[in-house]
Amino acid sequence: MLKAFFQTDQGKVRPHNEDSGAVIPISASDVFAVVADGMGGHQAGDVASQMAVHFVKQHLDTYINEKETSSEIIHSLIEDANKEIYSYAQSHPECRGMGTTVIVLRAKGNEVHLGHVGDSRCYRIQGEEIIQLTDDHTLVNELVKSGQITAEEAEYHPRKHVVMRALGTDPEVDIDDLTYEWSSGSYLLICSDGLSNKVSSQSIVEVVNGEATIEEKANQLVNMANDAGGEDNITLILLHNDVAPEEGASE
Repeated sequence: MLKAFFQTDQGKVRPHNEDSGAVIPISASDVFAVVADGMGGHQAGDVASQMAVHFVKQHLDTYINEKETSSEIIHSLIEDANKEIYSYAQSHPECRGMGTTVIVLRAKGNEVHLGHVGDSRCYRIQGEEIIQLTDDHTLVNELVKSGQITAEEAEYHPRKHVVMRALGTDPEVDIDDLTYEWSSGSYLLICSDGLSNKVSSQSIVEVVNGEATIEEKANQLVNMANDAGGEDNITLILLHNDVAPEEGASE
């Protein structure tokens, strides 16, 4: 049995929420999840993120029937959502330049397939181990990978929030297509940078491994980001690979 919970929060500073997301269950062991973070500093970031999530929800069934593999489904959803958002922005001057990050994930049994654009993140938590499955598409991360700055310097770099890839800003988009395994008992966390910039990996592990329900754990993480300043919108989806249906029924 697969559990999933979506939570989003405006935070303490932003005048409105530019994040969007959704959990779309297919069966008890097959779930799609999507998180989109509208580009801060761009016009109509909330429009872009909402369009991305709406496109996935509206077209998912069709793509499941038309495409052979999970990777093809996810890649096509993101690729075509990009075209729709870009086209909308070109025909609506007030939305020119809008963009959004996106992660579309399918957890089916013990396999995880995801497509990723931008700096929203997906983590896998297994016991005390937490691994970031996605690669940030940011200027600062490129500087780290090229050895120009250290990971520690990246944390406080003045251009930390400059995103190199986004959905809707160009007619074509480069998508990371990723496949992983997640074992029984482990968790997946998809989140916008409003969470990952404020809550440490160790704190995430401690919350996820606590005794609370999945809903309570998600709310704890949001509260921690707000307690740390809450300067950005905070969005997350927490998924649990739980093979014990009797436990799921009690929550």
